[in-house]
Amino acid sequence: MVEGPQPEALAAQILEFLEAQPSLVLVEGGRILFDLRLARVTVTAEHGRCVLHVWSDEQDLIRNVVGVTARKYGLRLHVLRMGQTKPQTLELHPQQRKLPSQRDTARTRYLPVVERACRAAFPDWQMEGLRTAMDLERSFGPAYARGLLVRGNTAQAVIAINAEESQALVDGVLTLGVLWLHHCREHADGRRHVAGLKVMVPKGRATVTAERLAWMDTRAATWELYELEEASEQLYLRDHTSQGNLESRLYHAPDTTAARERFGPAIARVRTLFPANAAAGVEVVFRSATEVALLWHGLEFARVETMVQENFRHAERIVFGSGASATELSAETEAKIRGLLQGLVERRRPDGNKRDALYRQQPERWLESRLRQAPEAIDAGLMPEPIYAQVPAFTAADRAVLDLLAIRRNGRLVVIEIKADEDLHLAMQALDYWIRVRRHQEKSAGTGKSELERLGYFPGKVIAAEPPLLLLVAPALRIHPANEVVLRYVSPQVEWTLVALDERWRETVRVVFRKRRTP
Repeated sequence: MVEGPQPEALAAQILEFLEAQPSLVLVEGGRILFDLRLARVTVTAEHGRCVLHVWSDEQDLIRNVVGVTARKYGLRLHVLRMGQTKPQTLELHPQQRKLPSQRDTARTRYLPVVERACRAAFPDWQMEGLRTAMDLERSFGPAYARGLLVRGNTAQAVIAINAEESQALVDGVLTLGVLWLHHCREHADGRRHVAGLKVMVPKGRATVTAERLAWMDTRAATWELYELEEASEQLYLRDHTSQGNLESRLYHAPDTTAARERFGPAIARVRTLFPANAAAGVEVVFRSATEVALLWHGLEFARVETMVQENFRHAERIVFGSGASATELSAETEAKIRGLLQGLVERRRPDGNKRDALYRQQPERWLESRLRQAPEAIDAGLMPEPIYAQVPAFTAADRAVLDLLAIRRNGRLVVIEIKADEDLHLAMQALDYWIRVRRHQEKSAGTGKSELERLGYFPGKVIAAEPPLLLLVAPALRIHPANEVVLRYVSPQVEWTLVALDERWRETVRVVFRKRRTP
């Protein structure tokens, strides 16, 4: 392993390789995580770290790169997950992803494997209608095998996914499974009772699904999770009832009082660069004790960060933009930055040109910004502050970011999940965040404090013992029809409200309707 290079050198080596190769994949343990032709990549060297960020519509990955080894076929990256000290490896190398014909073949071959495994595990049941056919009207994709196990007048819906699929698709199996169960029940015509759902995932890849299944409504259906070892065609029942499936952790909440004082002059300096009538609209988000982000309608345009000078004294620097376009504020760059901010204000405004790239960029962050400034618009009981945005919550399986974490006047926590566009998996993603916040609000037997309190969240507030409320917020015309179906099958212990907003939320946040669990 290569040790010692500065983050800047590591970033430059990775970027040079990315630019030189027209087609790359990112591989972990022999499994393709990303086809980089279909994903976005940033490599930055900041705060003494080289950070690799890769994301697509299906998944998101962030790693600290601590070393790079040149290989005959590509680059081996020695990386650290957030909060871990033992390096792991990722591979960057040219390799075509599976052709559609190959992928379809793998899915077709998987069907008899599932059927034989079910015949061996459930000899008294008969498999009916096992298929992977695309059904866009009902949101069923070809990655998921769907069928019914039937015994007399009783049936169990079955959904399965093969080991060749991405982890993001594997983690999405429960959403599709609930929809399949609901579909089977609607079309049973009273001839049979579809009692529940059997979910089958590749062996060793059930962690997220198990966590979610623990919070499904056992009165609405029976739920069983199996891991399928395709080589032996063996099914292994996975216990999903334990609430300790995942160990998660939070970052420490920033001390905003001290940060406001420390960064106050720099923030004021940034405001002077804006047109006079826009300066008050600059939003300040404290990322940590050493970094503050400055946003305009949810779009981060600059940050103020602490750096250590040669005399070991601390000073703040103001950086606009990110990556290769990052520009530090100085006497030489001030005029250019003023012009850029003028353009930002003119183009990213509520009544702006809907085709403009700056107007369209990061709509969820814009909506999040509107809700931070007016939380009472969606819940009159919410405290206006503190409201924590983009809260990192890590597990052994992934890195998640809660959109908003707030507290009501009665001390009850509120988890707010935001979507600006249709998302089939909204309900399950929101449930993930609810589970983590609930775990972190539990009192420790040793200290009598919750981890939220220990890490400085909601200082001076008494956090109620009740489980958090869950608000799912989206424009009314952007709520996927499947979201409500999935929410109906979530445990009654999860108190959720689906909040639909008027489409003109950039101008005024107005609730069109609310839907809650019916008793």
